[in-house]
Amino acid sequence: MTPTDDDRAQPPTPKVARPKNPLSPKKLLLTKWTAVAPRHKEKHFVVTRVIEPEPPEVRIDQIELEAVHSKRAFVLHWRELTDASQWRQGWV
Repeated sequence: MTPTDDDRAQPPTPKVARPKNPLSPKKLLLTKWTAVAPRHKEKHFVVTRVIEPEPPEVRIDQIELEAVHSKRAFVLHWRELTDASQWRQGWV
């Protein structure tokens, strides 16, 4: 009896890691973030403002992060928050 194509074992398909859901800049307001490598003893941050571009048809590009402890604020491109080597979502 000769094996048919259906009888032969198929090699297992490799599991592909599913990408994380991309962040939406419109939903970032008041979200919490932890810096992986704190600077100036600042580790925990909150998005306090999503900077609306001029004209409104242009995509949102920047946000304002505020340190929880020192209240120091700075502007950042929102896509930098997707870099897991620099930022963790939530207060870790």
